[in-house]
Amino acid sequence: MRKIPAELCVRCKGTKFLCGLSSCPITERFRAVVNATSRISLDKGVVDGSTPPSAVVGEKGYPRVSLSFNLAPGVVGDQARVYEDPVNWWGKATIYDIINYRSSLISNFSSIQVTDVWKLYERELSLAVVSERPVQSESKISGKLEAKLRFDGYVLPRGPSVKAEEIRVVENPKVPRMLEKLIQDDVKATEGVVSLYESGQDIYRIIDALSLGLLGTRKGRKLVPTRWAITAVDSIVGKELYDRVVSLPAINEVLVFYQGYLGNHFHVILYPSSYSISWVEIWHQMALWSNELVITDLQEDYWGNYDTLDGGYMAARTSVLEYLNSISRSAGVVIVREITKDYFAPLGNWHIRETVKRAFQNRIAKTSSLGEALDLVQSRLKEKRVNLREIRTIRKILSQRKIDEFFQ
Repeated sequence: MRKIPAELCVRCKGTKFLCGLSSCPITERFRAVVNATSRISLDKGVVDGSTPPSAVVGEKGYPRVSLSFNLAPGVVGDQARVYEDPVNWWGKATIYDIINYRSSLISNFSSIQVTDVWKLYERELSLAVVSERPVQSESKISGKLEAKLRFDGYVLPRGPSVKAEEIRVVENPKVPRMLEKLIQDDVKATEGVVSLYESGQDIYRIIDALSLGLLGTRKGRKLVPTRWAITAVDSIVGKELYDRVVSLPAINEVLVFYQGYLGNHFHVILYPSSYSISWVEIWHQMALWSNELVITDLQEDYWGNYDTLDGGYMAARTSVLEYLNSISRSAGVVIVREITKDYFAPLGNWHIRETVKRAFQNRIAKTSSLGEALDLVQSRLKEKRVNLREIRTIRKILSQRKIDEFFQ
């Protein structure tokens, strides 16, 4: 087996597992990269296989950006689906599984102007990315294969990359009927996103459709960097749901929900109040990006204004609003996300959206007050140094008084 260069391990410096994990994440990444690259013959100058489907539009150098078309080398048909399948990964795939899936994809990249939307459409590349099933493709490559991984807090990890001189779609993509209609229509991107969402379309396919320039007025379409498209879709869908929820009657009880996945633990409290959301993140010492205990928070008010634009919060917010819309109620909301050292590699924010969505399937308590609900969540935190009542946004909620109290 090839040795792992010591300098690759940022956290442990190649010595021992200071993080306390049973195996080294760097080793797992390296093994997966070697596994993927071993299936490629650079001498032939060709990578063939199916795209799950999967692609990433970069933002560096905008308006000339990189387009990475991801292929699973030597994998054909439905077997490729597992390499990018957030909805079906949830609760089944471990962090190691996901790293291995993503590391096994070859990222075939090329440079393109964001206005070249129709060139991609004519070659069916953009259609392959929004296909309902994996699409067999072939990439003519040149240059050196970069055997490394790219991690991001918004986007799924990307595997080894190589420059693509030409990418050819070998079989016909299967595009959802509603999306096919919108591609031919001349409507604003916002309307297209909402139409697809209301038709029950997978949110990840909507993100890809926006990113690959398949939505919007025909003359104004552009590629949208994937990171921007993720937050844009959450914002558009969230705004539509917010408009429905904000004027609904408030719930009349205090409910606590919980769900955990990939070293992330989410508690969601709903309490009788006009609409507002408090978002709290507790990063454990030695968790991703954190060498010490870190607590951050933000608040969204009744009018839909929030302190800062945070991609993780926007993903969670979408799932909260979906639930409130489904029960035809508004509420005050507190979301507490606890991130442990088991979350050692960024996997994108999809797991936040999916875990919060599933939290509403697991109600753990009904309490008599918001304070009691906060105390319950406090007792369940893994990091015992945190005092929820001292966090800025929660202090603010607890200090608020209802207007009718002044007339008693």
